[in-house]
Amino acid sequence: MPRVKLTVAYDGTEFHGWQRQEPPDAPALRTVQGVLQDVVASFVREPIVLMGASRTDAGVHAKGQVAAFTAESFRVPVERIPFALNARLPRDVQVRSASIVPSGFDPISDAKSKCYRYLIEHLGPPHHPAPLFDRDFVFTTPHELSLSAMQRAASQLVGTHDFESFAQVSHGRENTIRTIYSCQVRAIAPRRFVVEVSGNGFLYNMVRILAGTLLDVGRGHIDANGIPAIIASKDRRQAGTTLPPQGLCLEWIHYGVQQEVVDA
Repeated sequence: MPRVKLTVAYDGTEFHGWQRQEPPDAPALRTVQGVLQDVVASFVREPIVLMGASRTDAGVHAKGQVAAFTAESFRVPVERIPFALNARLPRDVQVRSASIVPSGFDPISDAKSKCYRYLIEHLGPPHHPAPLFDRDFVFTTPHELSLSAMQRAASQLVGTHDFESFAQVSHGRENTIRTIYSCQVRAIAPRRFVVEVSGNGFLYNMVRILAGTLLDVGRGHIDANGIPAIIASKDRRQAGTTLPPQGLCLEWIHYGVQQEVVDA
């Protein structure tokens, strides 16, 4: 049976996150996994289990989520699968690509690195109105931010550390050691900054807390050179606020060439 890897993009605004949620005494919540799995099952005409690489929260977006399923067969060449699925999907989720992968491919455990971006816009001074048309994709703050301070702090996050201080208290993981390969803050427009971080994995709410900590650095509430002390404290209270979900986007997930095979 062929195993198919999908690269998926979605606007998370109207979704209750990625993971399928079916409360016992209430209708199923609208999730990306739920919508996409139902459409794939209809397409292949058999029940399937769709496994996703990242359990993004409600309101979080993705350009490069990865999912996989196994089916007995399908009616079109694999390169035509995105067209077939997108014709059935709602407008806020889209399959970007499809390929055949080995039968044992696991989107979660086979992932080598992930990249998230968090978009921030500061409104002054002087005062500027909050963004209107992309308001569901950017976090706004009324405070002017120091880009250089945020960049200095971001560089101190790179490396292998215990990121207990940057995870929600109820994260549920025994091991909180992660490796950050890159953490950058860039100005991409007047008053608009992007925090881009890649690593081998992230704890629950970790990127939103990293972005909130860098925001507090930019405001002058946290010392730009204080990141090593926050890491060493292993104390969530020492890091910055958890920013809301709408500014966060899963950009890509890399697996390495050994996971890929030529499309059949």
